[in-house]
Amino acid sequence: MNMNRILARAFAALVLFVATAPAAQAQAQSHAPARGTADVPGTNLSIDELYQYRSLVGTTPEGYSWSADGRQLLFLWNEEGYSFRDIWSYSPQSGERTRLTFLARNVAPESERRGISEALFLDSERIAFVVDGKLHLREADGTVTPIETDKSAIRRLTLSPNGRTLAFVSGQPVDSRSRVTLGGLLWTRDAAARGDTAARRVVGADDPKIHVSDYEWAQDSRAIAFEQSDDRAMPERDIHYYANGELQNNRVIRAFPGDETTQARIGIVDLASLRTRFFERPDAKHHIWGFGLSRDGRRLFINSSDLEVKEHSIYVFDAATGARETFYQERDPRHIRPDWRVEWAPGDRGLIILTDRDGWLQLYHQERAGSVPRQITRGEWEIESFAVDNANDQIYFVANESYIPERQLYRVALTGGPIQRVSPDTPGTHVPTYSPDFRHIASFFTNDTTPPELFVIDPARPRDARQVTRSPQPEFHQQTWASIGYVEFPSHVDGTPLIGRLSLPANYDPNKRYPLIVGSIYSDAVRNQWGGRRAHPTWGIDQYFVAQGYIVLNVNIRGSWGQGRAHTQGQLHSYGETDINDLESGVRYLVAEGYVDPERVGIWGSSYGGLMTIMSLARKPGVYAAGIAGAPATNVWHAYPSQMWIMGPPDGPDMPGRYEAQSPLYQVQGVRDPLMIIHGTRDPVVLYSDTVALTERMIANNQMFELVSLPGANHAWASDNLPQTRFAFKKMVEFFDRHLRPGE
Repeated sequence: MNMNRILARAFAALVLFVATAPAAQAQAQSHAPARGTADVPGTNLSIDELYQYRSLVGTTPEGYSWSADGRQLLFLWNEEGYSFRDIWSYSPQSGERTRLTFLARNVAPESERRGISEALFLDSERIAFVVDGKLHLREADGTVTPIETDKSAIRRLTLSPNGRTLAFVSGQPVDSRSRVTLGGLLWTRDAAARGDTAARRVVGADDPKIHVSDYEWAQDSRAIAFEQSDDRAMPERDIHYYANGELQNNRVIRAFPGDETTQARIGIVDLASLRTRFFERPDAKHHIWGFGLSRDGRRLFINSSDLEVKEHSIYVFDAATGARETFYQERDPRHIRPDWRVEWAPGDRGLIILTDRDGWLQLYHQERAGSVPRQITRGEWEIESFAVDNANDQIYFVANESYIPERQLYRVALTGGPIQRVSPDTPGTHVPTYSPDFRHIASFFTNDTTPPELFVIDPARPRDARQVTRSPQPEFHQQTWASIGYVEFPSHVDGTPLIGRLSLPANYDPNKRYPLIVGSIYSDAVRNQWGGRRAHPTWGIDQYFVAQGYIVLNVNIRGSWGQGRAHTQGQLHSYGETDINDLESGVRYLVAEGYVDPERVGIWGSSYGGLMTIMSLARKPGVYAAGIAGAPATNVWHAYPSQMWIMGPPDGPDMPGRYEAQSPLYQVQGVRDPLMIIHGTRDPVVLYSDTVALTERMIANNQMFELVSLPGANHAWASDNLPQTRFAFKKMVEFFDRHLRPGE
């Protein structure tokens, strides 16, 4: 019997994080889903009960920020499960958790406001924070005072390394009639000041289309390096729609492939004189993926690439003169993902570079411009992000070394050698925020059976990690949830190894063939975390489907992170081709292994997932009994310019044929199976007019379809508001139930 059929993975034991689980126990677990462990198929909750204003899975703890001495951690949370987050603190020394603000008490339970968005310590007792885009101070006695009341859309609070100055970015309206606000102006303010408008504008143009998009402090606190984005050459587009009984217009700055795009450049502002120096690259139109000042303030790197991300270039500048040298450069005509990261090495001894030059995203150290980078880590696994511990010549990083869907924490010496895991042995996903001295790690942790929680980890004793929050409500633990695991199978086209995340009913019967839902399909869709994909609130509808007798499958299609460069590059020039073949491979595998009834297979996805849904129905008639396309990207000509990473420029030698071959708008005539389209009329990412164009073609072809229009809804139609979420998900349930017939 195929080993993927072994049902030994005991995910039910991980409902709560067990930081002391022995490594042998975790390693002994199979990656397949457990089956037949309960008398009921899953939760008995309805869509309305799964999606409530008081969230069953709780409110995710967000916005982690350490005090300068690393003795206190701030985070944003609501212990009752409502969306409005207040400020909490945690002391690793005492283990004490304290609520510091109580603004949620003044907010109605049915509100969907997210509450405080950022907070940081100004000193050991005073806190600056942002709520509804406005800046506030919390004094030591708990008093809350609004400050800088003449500014809006405030974000990116940071404190200077010497602790004396607060910096932030504020927004500007694009014009007097527009509701769109860009984060445009960089301000500094004396951290000890208590007055209302004490901030000084240090960078920013009066034209709101020229705006500060990011910045960082110099270590001596005398200067700030910043990225300034210029959108003036980009086209504006009007998105007309009806809502609230009248015609509305959502005017957006929006480029298509081949249009002019944002032009970004990096500058340094001296805070004493407010003099600014900009650092010019060979092509100002090219992408910037990061920048950083050396600790001594003498040099600046810019991590850059061409518009199609085929040539990776790192430039290093003399901060005083602006003189430029090309520090690192690599060209790969098949590259499609800008996963590169760069930081200064300890002691400013060159750069640490995250690149896949050897076929896998690994760390390298390059000391001088043009020298051969020395590989620090190696293996057939990938690193997602890293941080440099200057004091100890170490690098901390997030990687899937343990298993493809995992995101665990590790560290390695600058000189290389063995890597050390610094997260507990429990499988799952960590998103770390390191204390300034790296003695503690605040981790946003989740896995397939554990909704997100805050843990604090001591890297020297990871098994003693402390769980700070307990977010799910009591009813969560009273439900029976799906059994989650992983299956591995080859592509039926070229044999490439693929992996899928599989959700089975808790009372799965191996003698029965189940209806299958493939989705929500997207790239990077297979990860060991609650709900599969965090981008959409699909955890509840997935659980509902499984409880009604469906199996749910996600596939790590080509173009996804985590399986190496060759796997990723299989997606080049291949929207609606290689990706949908990978999805079909998952279906074929589950049918062959006896999981699935081949006559009852559905597929769904949103945005790019909507493109794959329609292309699957058009090019693989009969494989799927029904499909749902949310906000479907039906016309690659109207995608973002970043789609040129995969598709190439629209003026290429084989255009327009390639774009049309991979756009559902031009392939929809092949659709024979039932199709539902769900789309918000205000969507600025995938234009509703493109859905109209597709439906016009289907009508002309006498092709039947169902269209669910959501008036005034945005691209994230499943997240706009709770009534809309419930409505859209109920439409999906009714459609799949009608065509896939669960329970038979």
